[in-house]
Amino acid sequence: MNRTSTPPFRRPRKEPAPPKHRPVRFTLDDTRASEVCIAGTFNGWHPSATPMVAVGDGRWTKTLELEPGMHEYLFVIDGRWVADPGSAVTVPNPFGGINCCVNVR
Repeated sequence: MNRTSTPPFRRPRKEPAPPKHRPVRFTLDDTRASEVCIAGTFNGWHPSATPMVAVGDGRWTKTLELEPGMHEYLFVIDGRWVADPGSAVTVPNPFGGINCCVNVR
């Protein structure tokens, strides 16, 4: 007699939920700037990958969707790497300057 059995029922593997991204708004006031970008750990420190938007009167803004955790960043103003004057948290960087930090919860 040939017995065929069906494999036991297996529940599909539950994949871990991806981290929830949170909106983080960056702003800068600089009336002399003609181009402002933001570079950091969230975009591989690429200086032109994330341009900010001029909203008038020297104000620049950009909202990014970031994963929870600590992210380091700097503004790139007309090609110059500049710390965010509004950042309360900074860390030393390997170039003798500082990086700004934002903690996304």
